[in-house]
Amino acid sequence: MYKVAVTDDRYGSYTEEINVLKEIGAELVILDPENKEEFDRGIADADALLVNLHPITEDLIKKLDKCKVMSRYGVGYDNVDVDAATKKGIWVARVPDYSIEDVSDQAIALLLGCVRKIAYKDRMIRNGKWNLHSDQPCHRIKDGVLGLIGYGAISRRLHEKTMGFGLSKVLVYDPYVDDKKIIEKGGVPSDLDSLLADSDYISVHVPLADNTRGMIGKKQLQFMKRGTILINTSRGAVLNEADVTEALETGRITGAGLDVFETEPLAKDSPLRELDNVILSDHTGWYSEESKEELKTKAALNIAAVLKGGKPVYAVNEI
Repeated sequence: MYKVAVTDDRYGSYTEEINVLKEIGAELVILDPENKEEFDRGIADADALLVNLHPITEDLIKKLDKCKVMSRYGVGYDNVDVDAATKKGIWVARVPDYSIEDVSDQAIALLLGCVRKIAYKDRMIRNGKWNLHSDQPCHRIKDGVLGLIGYGAISRRLHEKTMGFGLSKVLVYDPYVDDKKIIEKGGVPSDLDSLLADSDYISVHVPLADNTRGMIGKKQLQFMKRGTILINTSRGAVLNEADVTEALETGRITGAGLDVFETEPLAKDSPLRELDNVILSDHTGWYSEESKEELKTKAALNIAAVLKGGKPVYAVNEI
């Protein structure tokens, strides 16, 4: 019987994974990384790992005596040392297509919430306030310019969903996507600086990597219009959080909708908590009951494919 270890228990229930893995005679074991001795024993003889948020470092990978594949719950895999895994002959896999509908919905919800000042008005009305128009003026979204940083599956779906908003144009910055594909979808290819300067609304959809970490900081915020609304549903560290906070505090940008943060959960003393022009969400853009079921199933299918002698459905590396 194969042993598949879950490195950190985020879900509580693993029906989907068990249903997939029982077809290849695999046992699922839930580990607790807080119990280091038990955790190290648990991974040492595991044939595969299901990885959530726990860091999969080079030191941890050295302890894997039998592991053939590690499958990350999610699109990103920045908590996994892919190079170290590759050197040890371990497949790394992910699930890149499970929450396209959900994250694009979240981006729209944050955008419209910021445009219409929904969260602010809710808080004020609960405190007995009324007639709030002059506090935070609203502007019509029609005829505005949307800028998309990154044009993967989620960003493209967001673009499709916003087509009924009456936007004047949608600018797209993605150096890895051919301009013809952007134009075919109705977008306008743009360099980053021009997108930042011309957009009324900016939504970020890039993975976290060395070249995207902190890609929106003080310099880039200076390019933006004072009325810009910034949305981030990708990874928190793509934005320089301190610089974005300062821009919100000073009115350099009008508002932001943030689902992700540099450190999660968001620190209790984070100045973002005190700002009325930001909507905060708990890295939940990926979530719906449907997407969770899809994620768990596909993460397990990556492992089943390898343990049956093949390669992951969604491989990150080559071994």
